[in-house]
Amino acid sequence: QVQLVESGGGLVQAGGSLRLSCAASGSSFTINVMGWYRQAPGKQRELVAAISSGGGTNYADSVKGRFTISRDNAKNTVYLEMNSLKPEDTAVYYCNAQYYSGRSYFQWGQGTQVTVSS
Repeated sequence: QVQLVESGGGLVQAGGSLRLSCAASGSSFTINVMGWYRQAPGKQRELVAAISSGGGTNYADSVKGRFTISRDNAKNTVYLEMNSLKPEDTAVYYCNAQYYSGRSYFQWGQGTQVTVSS
């Protein structure tokens, strides 16, 4: 089974930047899509950005032009560069990996808090 470990969350003022990282570890797996989701209090979890093994990306409209997702396939790590942060970006951010190891799996990280103060 794949384990995902996130890092990089924290408290930042509006207009600031943060970089999230998520590293996957385990044995005998191939990761297809990696992504970041977020969940604010009282709201449903939503997709922020995703990236395929080939580098194709998908972003939520609310973060386009401000967030950039990237990945290092050799390190099985995905990054989320967040710029021009807004208070409405405040949420717990979860890493996600869709991987194959005999069959397809869908794995979540433990989440990291991002708080943007106004």
